[in-house]
Amino acid sequence: CALLAPAAGAFAFRKARRRRRPGGAAQSRQRWRSDGRALQKLPVHMGLVVTEEEPSYADMASLVVWCMAVGISYVSVYDHNGIFKRNNSRLMDEILKQQQELLGIDCSKYNVEFANQDKADQVLNCQSTLKVLSPEDGKADIVKAAQNFCQLVAQQQRTYTDLDVNVLDNLLSSTDGFPDPDLVLKFGPVDSTLGFLPWHIRLTEIISLPSHLNISYEDFFSALHHYAACEQRWGK
Repeated sequence: CALLAPAAGAFAFRKARRRRRPGGAAQSRQRWRSDGRALQKLPVHMGLVVTEEEPSYADMASLVVWCMAVGISYVSVYDHNGIFKRNNSRLMDEILKQQQELLGIDCSKYNVEFANQDKADQVLNCQSTLKVLSPEDGKADIVKAAQNFCQLVAQQQRTYTDLDVNVLDNLLSSTDGFPDPDLVLKFGPVDSTLGFLPWHIRLTEIISLPSHLNISYEDFFSALHHYAACEQRWGK
């Protein structure tokens, strides 16, 4: 089952971000690639859940770019007020900006697919895929999937005995093409994921951090290291 692990016992949280030194970007890129390869296991799908009232676009963009840099294939961003989703273009602009600043000449290797974008020409063939989610993609999506299944039964295209985990997964639109999250980083003082994909986090490792504001790469990587070292028993 999902585990809500407090940050205090696993690693220290740093309030201030370190000032970048000249020439440090290239060293950081090399370090991020090396860090990703060094981990015993790396999440395929990472969820970034903000429970704080005032989310930071810049800090969230940094987290997304770090996920891309270490080799995480799927990233979900969620806040319980739906602020990131309503202001999707602002977040995407910040991510593109930090791609260039943090990844520099390697930016083309880490193109991100904006899975929520309406314009097809803005969706890039890429290594990492991002979805921006809100509460309507949680319980509401399950209700919609149930309604769609009932409609199929009424139209005699399905029978009630057809309903199983795989069928429901296929009916859910919020994570279409995404595997279930392996790891969720939950930011803020609330000991809850506040509606983040309740169906998909049955076996997800959840690590709690005090805040996403001014988060450092060291805190991010410490969480990945904690995940890599944990033993997942899959309910056994």
